[in-house]
Amino acid sequence: MPRRILSLWLPRFASSLSLRRRPAAGGFALVAKERGADRLVCLNRDAEARGLRRGMGLADARALVPDLLTRPADPMGEAQAMDALRRWATRYCPWVAVEGADGLVLDITGAAHLIGGEAALLDDLTDRLARMGFATRAAIADTRGAAWAVGRYGQGGIVPQGGVSHRLMPLPLAALRLDAPTLEGLERLGLRIIRDLTQIPRAGLVRRFGTAPLLRLDQALGAVPEPVAPAQEQPVFAVRLSLPEPIGLMGDIQAGLERLLERLCSHLRSAEKGARRLLLELSRVDGQAIRLEIGLARAMREPAPMAQLYARALEGMDAGFGIERMRLSAVAVEALPAQQITTTGAKAQDDLDDLLTRLCNRVGFDHVLRYLPADSNIPEKAFSIAPAAYSAPARDWHSTAPPRPLVIFPPEPIAGTGRAVPRRFKWRGLWWGVVAASGPERISPEWWLDDPAWRTGLRDYWRVQTDRGARLWLYHTPQRDGWCVQGEFA
Repeated sequence: MPRRILSLWLPRFASSLSLRRRPAAGGFALVAKERGADRLVCLNRDAEARGLRRGMGLADARALVPDLLTRPADPMGEAQAMDALRRWATRYCPWVAVEGADGLVLDITGAAHLIGGEAALLDDLTDRLARMGFATRAAIADTRGAAWAVGRYGQGGIVPQGGVSHRLMPLPLAALRLDAPTLEGLERLGLRIIRDLTQIPRAGLVRRFGTAPLLRLDQALGAVPEPVAPAQEQPVFAVRLSLPEPIGLMGDIQAGLERLLERLCSHLRSAEKGARRLLLELSRVDGQAIRLEIGLARAMREPAPMAQLYARALEGMDAGFGIERMRLSAVAVEALPAQQITTTGAKAQDDLDDLLTRLCNRVGFDHVLRYLPADSNIPEKAFSIAPAAYSAPARDWHSTAPPRPLVIFPPEPIAGTGRAVPRRFKWRGLWWGVVAASGPERISPEWWLDDPAWRTGLRDYWRVQTDRGARLWLYHTPQRDGWCVQGEFA
């Protein structure tokens, strides 16, 4: 049976998707940051009719169309929507793959007759997408490359079996899915269409441009196979419990949760995965649903500690007239291969992670932070702050010589001039006498960064012992001839 491939292109997929969620009239475009400037990445038909094009700067577009409505692009949401569309397209054939950011490819070999033929399948597919609000262009051909080329650079439709070469030859070279530098080099040689590529020696073409142009040509003509390989479906780790009678006692709900956790952890253990976020969905008799989600500071697949974490989340829950269904799912998982049991401190690390889990579920995962070292000589930039649940602790902090103060605060000016450390100065409403001083330590600003706090130039830092017992960190700025206090030692 000869292979038949359908290439589906949705040229305004991102803008149409955004308008389906929030309709708007007139010119509309999605905007993203590219090469340091805001540029149009997808437009609706009205914006294209008024002269706007993809890649145009937002300022230029505003000059042409002052009433242009724009929204920021959402690549992640668009990718999720395209994957959902891929799953929907499996109604036509089992082999469907995403092609780029705005297309699908379907291997309809042996499946078209189930819909009534290729023409009926193509019409049904495009009509359904049109009702969803998506503009489409599609083509069916013997090869994946030919279907892609005819759908995007030709008239679309159905290429008869054995008619690929006839339809491909007059198309531009961009129809072969070549990158921009290769296309530019071929155009310099006077090669404009695919027929031109077949009339020059292949050896010289390979020496100059590599194997990519000829490989794409052979794939489009069918000399080299190009299969449709759908992305592997990610496993769903979820378990469900349907109850013969509604339950409302907290002990019964916890018992059902423990049963779900045992089954879920068994699935995770078989796949060598660990859960990072759990979602418990409880369906009440009156039709309302209760969603309880918890996060974990480390990948976990042990039922007992998970049940303890959920015990607090279940407190105060209103079961109404009873719970009739329970569903537990691991909405975020990580790889967790089997580990050898040792006594090298792994238990202590697990205990710390469990403590972080309890704290984060109470105050929020973005509110429990840890300090991490940063590669900078600037005192206030020598560390960074990151959420503890999503970062690993630093094993070795780089040592500094001379040592840094325990507390660093924004510079506070004091009276004093000259390079010598002032013997007596007023700071925070008190007079301080200098008993001893060591230094200076000269620190220069990072010239590649424009830091407003360091525009005064380099600093000479001193460690100062005062008559009040405090050890302070003072610095002098030679360019401004001034003194400041910036820290206090233990």
